[in-house]
Amino acid sequence: MEAWHHHDEANEPERLRSLPSRLLNLAAGYAQRQVGERLATLDSRKWHYATLAALEEFGPDSQSGLSDRTGIYRSDLVATINELTARGLVVRAPDPADRRRNAITLTDEGRRHLKRLDVLIADAEAEFLAPLSEVDREELIRILKLIVGSQSKADDRR
Repeated sequence: MEAWHHHDEANEPERLRSLPSRLLNLAAGYAQRQVGERLATLDSRKWHYATLAALEEFGPDSQSGLSDRTGIYRSDLVATINELTARGLVVRAPDPADRRRNAITLTDEGRRHLKRLDVLIADAEAEFLAPLSEVDREELIRILKLIVGSQSKADDRR
């Protein structure tokens, strides 16, 4: 993602102030920074959260399956799983259905940690979305899902 060193709307060209792609990029940067700072208070990162959330919702999975579910590159996911395993938040063990691969399972401590991360993320998003009413927040989410879903389908056709 491109980094914008400072956002001073009053001194920006109108073209930049009105570009949806730029506004989305700026908003995403602010949101990621706020969420990342909150997660760091519990020595966690966004990939930790994504992995724990996927395991909690879908149950034990292979590293390949987790990569597909979370969008985390497999090489990055291995490091993430190693970190989570070292902290006792997940267990990596041979898959009983296919001993050639490992199954990653969420531990009870992992579930408790995920709940703490949920609270941190909710706080960060409440701060980030504070200028919006509840109705506007729901509309924003609806529009973002529409954009992401449309682009995802376009990527699948390529």
